Amino acid sequence: MSTLTRNLAGHLHVVRYAAVTSAAEFRQTYTWRSWTIGWLGRMLSQVTFFALIGVLIGSPEHTRYLVVGNAVMACVIETMTVTTNGVRERQEGTFPLLAASPASLGTVLFGRGLQQPVSGAVTALVTLFALAPAFGVRPTWSQVPALILLVLVTALTTYGVGLFLSAVVIGVPGARNVVSNTTYLLMMAVCGVQVPVTFWPAWVQWAAGLLPLTHSLAAIREIIAGHSAASVARPLALALLTGALWLYLASLAIRVVQARGRRTGSFDYAA
Repeated sequence: MSTLTRNLAGHLHVVRYAAVTSAAEFRQTYTWRSWTIGWLGRMLSQVTFFALIGVLIGSPEHTRYLVVGNAVMACVIETMTVTTNGVRERQEGTFPLLAASPASLGTVLFGRGLQQPVSGAVTALVTLFALAPAFGVRPTWSQVPALILLVLVTALTTYGVGLFLSAVVIGVPGARNVVSNTTYLLMMAVCGVQVPVTFWPAWVQWAAGLLPLTHSLAAIREIIAGHSAASVARPLALALLTGALWLYLASLAIRVVQARGRRTGSFDYAA
C-alpha cells in the first residue's frame, strides 16, 4: 500500500469516527418530534413567509421564484451552523487533546459537523417536495433524482464555506453567531435566492460567483424549469469548483489555527 493510500485511509477512518460522534450528538440534540416540529416547522414557516410575498403582489412567477430560492436556502442556513463548531469544541476542552494527536484537526472538524449538511439537505428536500407544490412548483418524477443530487451538492459545497468561517472565529468566540448569521443573510441577498443575481452591480455579481450557492441554485432552477441536462452542466461544475476551493481554504485556515495553538499553547477553554 502506497503512502498516499495509507494517508487517505487514515483520514477516512478519522472522518468516519468523527461522523459517528456527530450523529450521536445530533440524536441527543433532537428527537424526531423536536426536529420535525421545532426545526422543520420553523423552516417551512420561513419559506411560506417569503412565498406569500409573491402571492401578495399577485405574481405566480415571483411566487415560484421565491419558494424555490428559500427552500434551497433552508439547506444553507442549517449547514452554516457549522461556523460555531470550532468555538464549541475549544470551549469544551477537546482542542488540546486534538492538537496533541497525530490526526489533522481539519479532518476531525470535517467529520464532526457532517450532521448539519445532511439534516439541511433533508429540510430543503421536504420543503421542495411537500411545501413548494402548494405555491405552484411541482417537480416531475423524472426531476426528483437530479434535485436530490443538486440539493446534496448545495449542502456539501456550502459546508466548505462554513468550515472556513469556523476556523476564522475560533480566536473570537463572541463573534461566532454574528459571523454565521451575517454570512447566510448575505448569501440570501446576493446568490439569487430572493432576486436574480443580475439585479446587483457587477462587483456584487462577481463576489456572488465565488459562492457555491449561486451556481447550485441556478442549476436547481434550470431543472425545475424543465431545461436540458446540458444547461445544468456549467452551474454544477462551478458549484463543485467553488465548493472545492472553499474546502481547501478551510483546510489551510484550520492548519494555521492548529499550528498556532501548538506553538503558543493557547488552546484554553475560554478561547
